[in-house]
Amino acid sequence: MPKKPLYKISFYNLNKVYEIYANQVYQSDLYGFITIEGLAFDERSTVVVDPSEEKLKSEFEQVQRFFVPMHSIIRIDEVDKRGTAKISDAGENVAHFPSSVYSPGSNDQGKKS
Repeated sequence: MPKKPLYKISFYNLNKVYEIYANQVYQSDLYGFITIEGLAFDERSTVVVDPSEEKLKSEFEQVQRFFVPMHSIIRIDEVDKRGTAKISDAGENVAHFPSSVYSPGSNDQGKKS
């Protein structure tokens, strides 16, 4: 039986970088979005608890599938082993893709005001 693929997905959310692991990642029917399904969290029972992974577990507790805008995706990797899911600060040298084609106050029809 072939091994089930596992993906590591990094994306921006509210000035944070989320790194999560999932079993399915594909282009959504919603234009401009990526669908992420089957989140994989560490199920080991250990004494040491990672607070960032616990925060992600509670945030996505009842989520079966979620959608991330394509311009928020940093990277998607197919991996052999699951690592630690985490949330980290984006840092100051991160520039987001522009969310609008038109700048504020621009005239959409090319006419001068």
